Amino acid sequence: MTRIIDSHCHIYPEKIAQKAVDAVEEFYGGLPRKPWGGTASELLRVGAEAGISHYVVFSVATSPRQVSSINRFIAQSVAESGGTMTGLGTMHPDSDDFARDLSEIEALGLKGVKLHPDIQHFEADDPRAFAIYTLCEERDLPVCIHAGDSRYDFSNPERLSRILESFPRLRMIAAHLGGWSVWENATERLARYPNLMVDTSSSIYWLGLDTTRRLIRVYGSERVLFGTDYPLWPQRPEIDDLLAMGLEDEEYENIFWRNAVKLYGLCPDRDETEETKHA
Repeated sequence: MTRIIDSHCHIYPEKIAQKAVDAVEEFYGGLPRKPWGGTASELLRVGAEAGISHYVVFSVATSPRQVSSINRFIAQSVAESGGTMTGLGTMHPDSDDFARDLSEIEALGLKGVKLHPDIQHFEADDPRAFAIYTLCEERDLPVCIHAGDSRYDFSNPERLSRILESFPRLRMIAAHLGGWSVWENATERLARYPNLMVDTSSSIYWLGLDTTRRLIRVYGSERVLFGTDYPLWPQRPEIDDLLAMGLEDEEYENIFWRNAVKLYGLCPDRDETEETKHA
């Protein structure tokens, strides 16, 4: 079994985790499977049971005043994880000092920025957000952004395309295979940009195996990250569905761990320099 890195995990402090999970489930109008509880300790437990060895974790600030406390919580969770977590920081477009926020993210050892326009209620190509992208491009920090939603127009492919045109050196990860619930439009508009990556989170269930495999190959396996969107989806079925697509060994290695190692500067484990076989 190859190493598996889960590149899309939300975690919350114990005292607010259930409330946060309930709010996210409500945002999506309910889920077909009961979500997990949303804590870091649970993620480590259920992830290990599923065969996952490393996690990219983050949370989203719904107001500027939450930014620093969330980033310190993520950094603390990473420090307590025994080397099994990598953290991304949050920012908010209404902050009065983006440079300060990003400097704190870097000082805390976080490896990029997570934005969620649909929950933070800003258009992804808003000029305020462009100030964030400018700094991230200058500092070579990846931006993982929630992408797509047929119900709203905060982060749909047209807006992401404008960002990618304006910031050709910005490393961007468009979650949910480029655009949740607008997957085909996202692929058509975004696959052309070499600085864009996507992850598989919250997509396979709705797309099915054949369509997911086709979209992965349009982007190319070297630009796709495995992600579960914890706590929204159980990890093992997500892994099994991906394995059932019949991809090539090289494609699985890229998706499950190589791309994340390269993107976030992770140290490969001892066995990862060898060609390993998927289960």
